[in-house]
Amino acid sequence: MLINDIDPKDFLEFVPEEGVIKLKERRMLLFDAVALGLLRKELIDTFGHFAARSILTRFGYAHGWRTAELLRSEYPAIFSQDEGGSYLHMLFGLTRTCQFNHSDNLASGFSMQVCWDNSYEAEQHQLLFGVAEEPICWTLTGFASGYESCKQEREVYFIEDRCRGAGDPFCRIVGKFREDWGDELEAHQPFYSMESADTLLKGLTQKLKRTELDLKRQQEQLSLYNANLHNISGLVTRSNEMKRIVELARRIAKVDSSVVVSGESGVGKERVSRFIHDHSSRASGPFVAVNCGALTETLLESELFGHKKGAFTGADRDHVGLFEQANEGTLFLDEIGDISAAMQVKLLRALQEKEIRRVGDGQDRKVNVRIIAATHRNLSEEVQANRFRADLFYRLCVIELTIPPLRDRAEDILFIAKVILEQVNKDMNRNVTGFSPQASELLLSYGWPGNVRELQNVVERSVALCMGREITVDDFPETMTHNPVMLSQLSKPTLSLEEMEMEYILSVLKSCGGSKTLAMEKLKIGKTTLYRKLNEYRNRA
Repeated sequence: MLINDIDPKDFLEFVPEEGVIKLKERRMLLFDAVALGLLRKELIDTFGHFAARSILTRFGYAHGWRTAELLRSEYPAIFSQDEGGSYLHMLFGLTRTCQFNHSDNLASGFSMQVCWDNSYEAEQHQLLFGVAEEPICWTLTGFASGYESCKQEREVYFIEDRCRGAGDPFCRIVGKFREDWGDELEAHQPFYSMESADTLLKGLTQKLKRTELDLKRQQEQLSLYNANLHNISGLVTRSNEMKRIVELARRIAKVDSSVVVSGESGVGKERVSRFIHDHSSRASGPFVAVNCGALTETLLESELFGHKKGAFTGADRDHVGLFEQANEGTLFLDEIGDISAAMQVKLLRALQEKEIRRVGDGQDRKVNVRIIAATHRNLSEEVQANRFRADLFYRLCVIELTIPPLRDRAEDILFIAKVILEQVNKDMNRNVTGFSPQASELLLSYGWPGNVRELQNVVERSVALCMGREITVDDFPETMTHNPVMLSQLSKPTLSLEEMEMEYILSVLKSCGGSKTLAMEKLKIGKTTLYRKLNEYRNRA
């Protein structure tokens, strides 16, 4: 039987009652060309050009190899003919061969040249991406390589040097034995090699993370058009000071130096640290955080550096420490100012040598991590008081970023509260629309000793207790309503006793959301007295 005598009916068996199509006993599938084109687009958009080409080339290679095995066993006469693989391309609807040249002699070695004029890959790529800059019939080229490698029982590789997808009048592939290609094959080999699968998967994981970060940044950028606030990687701000901090953090992210982020508890030190990580070259690596102040010295050493099995009682297996877990990424050391003197020495060595040693182990292990440390203490003062090593301080504090407390950026309070409210509504399946005017005033006048963390706690509690559509003063905790913060004027020595009384009465009334009844109870004065004083204050104004 000659290849041109093949009738597709002799190859394919349709079994509609079973929902299958068979080529001999092997199940075959029919795919819409546009669907395959969309799959190609999804692979390129999601994973990038290199990964997409690798996947499609290897898919084609496997298809070609399997097809050659089938012909060898079922149609040996056709398998022995040079044009067998090219004809199957047409039979499968992949392309049409318009020219075929093959030589196989001792002088020239194995050489095959095939031209196509109707490649489905070139057609779909042009429809979805336009004219390509290089040949893009990756699956078909892989098919030819797999088919001939199986047939020749040696590694055969095809390279496409012309392609309709790149604007050429036809597609052309040239095939040779691996050793005959020389250096020309080097650029194409990685797309065939399964030895690089681990490297490819690692690269895909990093690209996915970068894609997720890019999408997140785009969403955050779009949010700037929907509200008059700055919302970047969980950092919500309207104040000029915090905007300056964010921009400084963005610049810090571009270098790989160690950073110390300082500020009161609850101001958002970890969020700023994550922002630095997410905008750095290590963004695709891990961000590993540990609260140094929450662990004993022994436990912290084991957590940071890991331990060997049997290193101490209870160490029933090897433990990988946080330095190793954070390799190629960022290690966030929260409350670094609370670690012991002995732990400071061990940490300093790890930072200087860029290697760690697990507890109970004699082997040093290289690590590549960026350190971001955070503290509520003033480390410079701690160094002067001999509570923190100066050499460790200078090793850590290449760059210092100080986050101001919430009370010093009052213009951020309501914006942050609204963002938290929106998230809490989703989490609790509530529909609280906002804060009453009195509640908003109290949010602004309160001192927030717990900073953003306390604000989040207050909003969550208020949403849980809120009976109406908006949060009122009655929904706030007693720490806010029963202990009103004295306004800054009360501490000024220039105020008279009468002025101090006025300021205090007005502050209590404001903390009560304007409720005179509640204010009278707190001030322990009668209705007549309160109204008389309020009238005096209005007349004075």
